[in-house]
Amino acid sequence: MFTLENKLKNLIIVGDRVLIKPKSLSDRTKTGLYLPPGVQEKEVVQSGYVMKVGPGYPLAQASDELDETWKATDEKVKYIPLQVKEGDLAIFMQKGSVEVVYKEEKYFIVPQNQILMVEREEF
Repeated sequence: MFTLENKLKNLIIVGDRVLIKPKSLSDRTKTGLYLPPGVQEKEVVQSGYVMKVGPGYPLAQASDELDETWKATDEKVKYIPLQVKEGDLAIFMQKGSVEVVYKEEKYFIVPQNQILMVEREEF
């Protein structure tokens, strides 16, 4: 069975970045004028749903751990998790994002610091 989750399961988002699927934009203004797609996509602020989230901000290792070379090293990197979660509706600055097309779907890869606000439905 092919679902959206299966479609994105092989993607790994790196660091403090978030994968956002843009909301479908209205093709008309409030007064009823039709807008070409280029105008809609050049808006400074965009919105979309968070599909995947990176692990967060990596923490530096303490200096005392690095001095003891005789100890077995634990290569596991520790992260400060991101504030956003999968399923959130995010309002973000398009200028800091990168547009990608993956399996014929358009997404934005956005650093967390470019996200202005999220709307989260608590269950």
